[in-house]
Amino acid sequence: MKYAQKILAPVDLTKDSQTGLRFAVALAAANAADLLVLHVANEYQAWQMLDETGFASDRIYRWEVDRIVRESLLDLNRFLELSVREFFRMPKIRRKVVLGDATARILDVSRDEQSDLIVLSPRRHSAVRRFFCGSVADKVTRLAPCPVLSVASNRPEHPPHGKAAPVVGRLLQGLEFS
Repeated sequence: MKYAQKILAPVDLTKDSQTGLRFAVALAAANAADLLVLHVANEYQAWQMLDETGFASDRIYRWEVDRIVRESLLDLNRFLELSVREFFRMPKIRRKVVLGDATARILDVSRDEQSDLIVLSPRRHSAVRRFFCGSVADKVTRLAPCPVLSVASNRPEHPPHGKAAPVVGRLLQGLEFS
């Protein structure tokens, strides 16, 4: 059996991705594997900004891609400091920030780095949003060149009560069936 020697851990700097990152760190430490922590920066930040009046003018500036990547790398470093303290046990850990579509860039980096395993944490989306937009975790799982391990966070699911309960559920609870 081939063990994972190169592990890719994409993070989006949320609490959900902390769970996946911690699991990737533990897995990499147990297998003496190399860990690459990847953050895909928001490509929309590179678009032209409107001036203070809200209109386009010749005073509009465009953020440099290098600046966005540098700032995202700083955000990633802050995220890593807060979320994982077990890095001292790691044989090799690298950080990488890329710009673009999350799914495409995760797949590209996985191919370029010849990753043996991708460890990611899906965000919790509603069924409607997942149906219309899909999720990055679903797309990466279907298209990845290597195995994908999806690690969900341990948030308790509480059924909605009172006004937060769906209307149909409240109506069915109020009806008596004989």
